[in-house]
Amino acid sequence: MNDRNEPRFRVRARHTESTITVYQAYRPEIGGPAARDGRFPAAWKRDRMTWIKPSFLWMMYRCGWGTKEGQETVLAVEISRDGFLWALRNACLSHHVPALHGEQADWKRQLRRAPARVQWDPERDLRLAPLPYRSLQLGLAGEAAARYADEWIVGIEDVTPLATEVHALVRAGELDAAAGLLPEERPFHVDDEVLARLGARGAGAGAVRLP
Repeated sequence: MNDRNEPRFRVRARHTESTITVYQAYRPEIGGPAARDGRFPAAWKRDRMTWIKPSFLWMMYRCGWGTKEGQETVLAVEISRDGFLWALRNACLSHHVPALHGEQADWKRQLRRAPARVQWDPERDLRLAPLPYRSLQLGLAGEAAARYADEWIVGIEDVTPLATEVHALVRAGELDAAAGLLPEERPFHVDDEVLARLGARGAGAGAVRLP
């Protein structure tokens, strides 16, 4: 991929006509039963915001290839496309952008009401260095978290072995071999109106100031 031709804001993911795959990492007591049963166990906290990530490499950056404490089990969670799009349509950008939200107080009210929130963080390469374009992180709380756990999940796979294998190849300097193992992530279509409200189109995109 030519980084110069890649839009700064775009949802990229492994997806089918009806599903999209997102990634999360948990301690083994959560991740193991989730992968075995295809649903989260009772110990999974529904009252906490849970962040899902369509980017495998951003997940690797976040969990340190599955080596960080409490993130040793990396899950690929296949969810319904309709559920994912519902979350985006009902999400609020996680930080205040005057061109999108007006006064900060108005944004705070939107954030409190929204069952989902969006962050755009730098995408990562195989060495987990930041790239010049952004990767979507989607936080789910309240109704969105409940729908995620109870309605949207199609399947859960433990991809910790994949993370370990790719990491070993990267450490050995075998980047082409590592890249060949990565999940195929393609542009995922989201309506322009939704992207604009999330700071990824039009005036809002130019106004989004991110580190």
